[in-house]
Amino acid sequence: MPTEVIMPQMGESIFEGTITKWLKKTGDPVQKDEPLFEISTDKVDAEIPSPVAGVLSEIKVLEGATVEVNTVVAVITESGEAQGPDTNATPAPRQAPPEAVSAPPQVAEVVMPQMGESIFEGTITRWLKKTGDPVQKDEPLFEISTDKVDAEIPSPVTGVLLEIKAAEGETVEINTVVAVIGAPGSAPSAPAPAPVAAKPPAPATAPTAVLVPATQANAGGKIRSSPLVRRIAKDNNLDLSRIAGTGSEGRITKEDILRPLSQQGPGSAAISSPAAPPPAATPLTGDLVPLSKMRAIIAQRMVESLVISPHVHSVFKVDMTRIVRIRERDKAAFEQRHGVKLTYMPFIAAAVIETLRKFPIVNASLENGSIRYHDHIHLGIAVALEWGLIVPVVKQAETQSFVELARAIADLAARARTKKLKPDEASGSTFTLTNSGIFGEEFGTPIINQPESAILAIGGLKKEAVVLTDAEGNDTIAIRSMQHICLGFDHRTIDGADAGKFMGELKKTLESWDKPIG
Repeated sequence: MPTEVIMPQMGESIFEGTITKWLKKTGDPVQKDEPLFEISTDKVDAEIPSPVAGVLSEIKVLEGATVEVNTVVAVITESGEAQGPDTNATPAPRQAPPEAVSAPPQVAEVVMPQMGESIFEGTITRWLKKTGDPVQKDEPLFEISTDKVDAEIPSPVTGVLLEIKAAEGETVEINTVVAVIGAPGSAPSAPAPAPVAAKPPAPATAPTAVLVPATQANAGGKIRSSPLVRRIAKDNNLDLSRIAGTGSEGRITKEDILRPLSQQGPGSAAISSPAAPPPAATPLTGDLVPLSKMRAIIAQRMVESLVISPHVHSVFKVDMTRIVRIRERDKAAFEQRHGVKLTYMPFIAAAVIETLRKFPIVNASLENGSIRYHDHIHLGIAVALEWGLIVPVVKQAETQSFVELARAIADLAARARTKKLKPDEASGSTFTLTNSGIFGEEFGTPIINQPESAILAIGGLKKEAVVLTDAEGNDTIAIRSMQHICLGFDHRTIDGADAGKFMGELKKTLESWDKPIG
């Protein structure tokens, strides 16, 4: 039976893509998950794998053509089936197929959903149903973990879980079929074993970047890589001919190119000769626990951010006494009126939003050699979890009142800790707040949440003896509630003068708070 290959949706705001290169030609055999063609969108360049094994019988969209998502771009048939027309010929206009009434499907395939515009895979952490169990539409079916969000995935239909195709602990690409649900009353065709959690990998030495002379790395001549890999290499002055690929037929993968960046930095050169092995060290004792999926992704994203952005940090001390007094005076009445506790976070968030509107460069981001000034302020709020960290987003925060901000922040934090966030609620931020001061530290130097240009860390709130100078120049000593705030910013986009002006205006807004809180 022929299988239609469609243009995938590469993000929540992506509606079309351009085919930049076909990696196979008509008549070629293809394996499932083997790279089939390359696409480019306004968010990402990517290789698209074949959904099935078979023969590429027809290419419907030529290189360079831009089509909408879900458009059929190719047809793959089983080996031995007739092939479609040659793509080198001028394509004839397709006639609309005759309408036909089809019977309702007896089974529904459950796929790994795309949880964000830059997410291409997810890990199944737990199945909430087992084979043979009845399920209702929208009832939680399984839990997944990605680098953006942990979430429960609901069943798309009502029926019976006939088959589980991906076990707990398995990582699969988006749109991969992970389960099959049959009509109510159906039974599995054969007893299926319960999914077995993937065993943790045996302890091993961390992989080292393989940088070798070009004659060894790519002796075959042509360098096989994706547009994304080539773009990373260009931006970081890397020679792809000196990187050994670990993908199919020596293809250089994203992991291959990020490894030398994280270990040696941009412009890494070839290693002309192997370094002398270090003397053997006495092995350390203790438990060696594999990283969780979320922790591994956090580690990767932090290294990537430090490689991409030249970080600079600016620290200011803010007198929060006025806000402390307002909160102490109104917190009981505020909670009674609005049903949410009055914390310091909405005060800081509101002040940040007001200041970002005056300094839009701090809310901007670097994009393909240009600066993107965002139309809205999508405020990320870092939330610490027992199993990691996540950044839910208050969308269009500049349109919300103080009360709406307080409710949104409390709601997102609560649902983040119970894995109830929706996919688009953990992506798309333009500026992030992180409140590391709740653990008592003076201040932290945060790492930028890519692709943003800045992040603000909030330090601990403490009482201190402060010298105050009145209008006549007289000094007095008073006990004030003081707090450090630290702006981490990308020096490619934001100059130190702009960062200083932003922080000075934010300090002024907080210290002279005069806005109603509702």
